[in-house]
Amino acid sequence: MQLSIEISKYPLTEHYIEPIKGFIELLNQKPELHVITNTLSTQVFGDYDQVMAALSEGIRWSFERYGKVVFVVKFLHGDLRP
Repeated sequence: MQLSIEISKYPLTEHYIEPIKGFIELLNQKPELHVITNTLSTQVFGDYDQVMAALSEGIRWSFERYGKVVFVVKFLHGDLRP
């Protein structure tokens, strides 16, 4: 099954750029995923299990490394990449 997600990350810190860039870099290290980043969000497309595994890994990494972070995620069934 294919999955499309749109995710926005909001680190609760004054220095928010590094945590966001690090999260996006983690996603981009997954060659099985198609990642599109813009100024408002990051979109990830791929196999359901692979997308969810990468998302879980990235969120855990963010919490462990940066503490309080807010994630807003939309999940859509199918591959809806432009």
